[in-house]
Amino acid sequence: MTALTFMILVFGGSIAAGVLGALTGLGGGVIIIPLLVLLLGVDLRYAIGASLLAVVATSCGSAAAFVRVGFTNVRVAVVLEVLAAAGAVAGAILAQYTPNAVIAAVFGGVLLYTAATTWRPPKPIEAGAAPDPLAMRLNLGGAYPGSHGPVPYMPGRVPQAMGVMFGAGVLSALVGIGSGIVKVFAMDRLMRLPFKVSTTTSNFMIGVTAAASVAVYMHRGLVVPEVCVPVAMGALLGSFIGARVLPKVRTNVLRMIFAGVVAFAGVQMIIKGAGGVL
Repeated sequence: MTALTFMILVFGGSIAAGVLGALTGLGGGVIIIPLLVLLLGVDLRYAIGASLLAVVATSCGSAAAFVRVGFTNVRVAVVLEVLAAAGAVAGAILAQYTPNAVIAAVFGGVLLYTAATTWRPPKPIEAGAAPDPLAMRLNLGGAYPGSHGPVPYMPGRVPQAMGVMFGAGVLSALVGIGSGIVKVFAMDRLMRLPFKVSTTTSNFMIGVTAAASVAVYMHRGLVVPEVCVPVAMGALLGSFIGARVLPKVRTNVLRMIFAGVVAFAGVQMIIKGAGGVL
């Protein structure tokens, strides 16, 4: 394969990853890492460095649009991101001592679990239930644009979600997925935010988390231009497209796309990691 063909394939795949990242809040790593590692033979650690840059590009490309239309809850993002960024630094340090096969197993296991739990929407907060005291104190409630006007909501179980966010940051640096998977899980399952609010708020956050760890990968020489340039450009273009599409997509369709892609990537990574291919 020539260098030009390689870059074209990476660019095309990264566009798709950017669209998916903007729609689901994943950042695109679930496509970019399998594309680079499983199809194009890039070393996993270089693929993670490129994926983290793609996460930053995806977040930058679509976050502003989601904030403008009213989906993203900026207060929730700021509160949760403090712990996620701290976890990202810890994960970047841990990654240099972790074998590729272990990273792949962690990556695949998290993906499969997330796909299974996301397939069905969580049970709504019971009517009349007391609101979370911390959510009230921090004024984390909001409203998102619905078909008949703004739809109000109030997050629940904020302390538990904050604890999960530290683990999300560690996972971001360890497997290069921007921790969007865990962030969407925490906001959707624990805080019971509407799914589109969860994905767009995750998209707003993941760029900060990824930026906190990508500098470590750059210092180690694991961010190479011939891989990262087409990845970043494609992911940025795809994120613009995804930001325009999301308001028109039904929530149950988003859940199916999210679960299907995540499950496929998880199975492939586990198989390749167990077989010593990575």
